[in-house]
Amino acid sequence: MPLYEPPEGLKPALPCSRCSSLKDKCIPALLRLGTKTLALAEHTIKRQQPLFYSYFFTFEYALFTANGRVVHNLRIECSYRKFLNAGTHTMKKLWAFLTTPTGRYSVITLLLVGAIGMASLIWTGHKSLELTGSVEFCTSCHTMEPVYKEYKQSVHFSNAAGVQAICSDCHMPQDMTGQILRKIGASNDLYQHFVTKSIDTPEQFEEKRLHLAKRVWARMEANDSSGCRKCHSYEAMDHSKQSVAAAKQMKEAAATNQTCVSCHKGVAHQLPDMSSGYRKTWAALEKMGAKPPSEEHLFSLTEIKLFADARSQQEVGKLLPATEVKVLERQGDMLNVDVTGWRDTSGRGRVLTAEAGKRIFSAALRTSQAEKVKVLDSTKIEETGKTWEKVSTNVWIRNENLLTDVNPIWDYTEELYKSTCTQCHGAPDINHFSSTEWIAQLKGMMSFADLSKREERTLLKYLQNHGSDSAAGGAH
Repeated sequence: MPLYEPPEGLKPALPCSRCSSLKDKCIPALLRLGTKTLALAEHTIKRQQPLFYSYFFTFEYALFTANGRVVHNLRIECSYRKFLNAGTHTMKKLWAFLTTPTGRYSVITLLLVGAIGMASLIWTGHKSLELTGSVEFCTSCHTMEPVYKEYKQSVHFSNAAGVQAICSDCHMPQDMTGQILRKIGASNDLYQHFVTKSIDTPEQFEEKRLHLAKRVWARMEANDSSGCRKCHSYEAMDHSKQSVAAAKQMKEAAATNQTCVSCHKGVAHQLPDMSSGYRKTWAALEKMGAKPPSEEHLFSLTEIKLFADARSQQEVGKLLPATEVKVLERQGDMLNVDVTGWRDTSGRGRVLTAEAGKRIFSAALRTSQAEKVKVLDSTKIEETGKTWEKVSTNVWIRNENLLTDVNPIWDYTEELYKSTCTQCHGAPDINHFSSTEWIAQLKGMMSFADLSKREERTLLKYLQNHGSDSAAGGAH
């Protein structure tokens, strides 16, 4: 196809950069026009309208008119649209956009390169997740050797069915967003391993085992044990093939849609010493209680002996954990306090409770002290027909094991509850039972839990104070 030259009598536009040495003609090095386009151009000349735009594979181009005057230099993208006919305007416009050079490459080229790049990125990301989720990768660090040995002894590694769950099946969420976020979060593991070396030895690992386990359990609870549910589901369980105890617990769990990790902790790894966490918290509370507070309203950290006066050694009762007292006087290390509570008038009136009609014990008085109480108010409980009196008693206590706020005690007992009452089953919400029902519930649990009397009583006080019928109602 010959190079185009302007019709005779027409002056050329300013020469383009490819043919700047020519003075009487515009012959762009890459410009070629087909017969149809040239015919349209000649028709335009006769009508004294703009002639044509150089439009394919050119960098600069000119616009001519019938009198030979240069109207304007235009870009290629505009020129091609002038020659579109009405019937194919939309498709040709789209094709022009896709094939028009954009800087150096056409849009089609850019889209193709982008698609290839995106596919490569997706493939690389998928393979990265696959490789970094393999058992070989997860156990490549020496700090993972102890837990790998534990895993190899579990049913998730070897079982009669020959189905094996690897590290990522349990420790990774099943959705893509969750997996990416977990991989980003794992950068902290690398920091702890290579920089702080906080679990570099077996002894260091054991010291932090409970902390690490709690982090994993929290993540699994947050994603509703999605790793477990990948293989297990309530709907697919045949309870007739389970033991009676297991079937009972699984039916209860299904009815309340409990998440798997609420009950099944330690199924692949050694269960940490659950008491180490709350007992460290208790030690911290004891340090707080060792400092005599100067505030007026205080709370008992543990059981505290009650005395009739500052010098007497004769006990007149006991103050139970998490009970509020008001300081009236101070003598050395002794405090004269006012204890307020409710008592059942149908009994001997020796036990004071936090609320009328509820067995949330605050203090236990000896008969001699119970006779000295001051009656402040009374109310009748409709359900039982019994009358309860609100009373106060003036006693002396030692200025120790007292806190200025009850919430640290509740935080401790909440940790105690979650650590102790989730080893056999999922712990029910604390406001699931009433203050009275919690007495029987906790008593039944104590045969499976290794708690001291002090721990048991403090835990009961927490559960009762946050029971369904209490003033707190599950919140603190």
